Amino acid sequence: MTDPIADYLTRLRNAIRANHRIVEVPSSKMKKEITKVLHDKGYIRNYKFEDNAGPQGTIKVALKYNPETKTPSIQQLERISKPGLRKYANADELPRVLNGLGIAILSTSKGIMTDKEARNLHIGGEVLCYVY
Repeated sequence: MTDPIADYLTRLRNAIRANHRIVEVPSSKMKKEITKVLHDKGYIRNYKFEDNAGPQGTIKVALKYNPETKTPSIQQLERISKPGLRKYANADELPRVLNGLGIAILSTSKGIMTDKEARNLHIGGEVLCYVY
């Protein structure tokens, strides 16, 4: 597998389209941090890291849906920086997703964070994905 982050996002996307409640994903440090950001921003209900399966373990992600309309809280996951073409943004050029309604997840020197947090800290980094 050449792009584990794209695989992670695709598994989430497929589970949302199939209306699954829980999706299981192979774990890595970056995937764990992205999962924490998604939980902190309210895009997923909960998560659990399991270290017993495989060399690095798995992540169980509980997806979040609206109770009345059954629509998922994640409408779109879009991978931006790919192994063949990395996308970086300076602190002054950080993207705004849907004019601030969505988030861009960045990999910075201070760790993985959203575009709003990076803008407040005035640091740039690699734009991993857009979530809205």
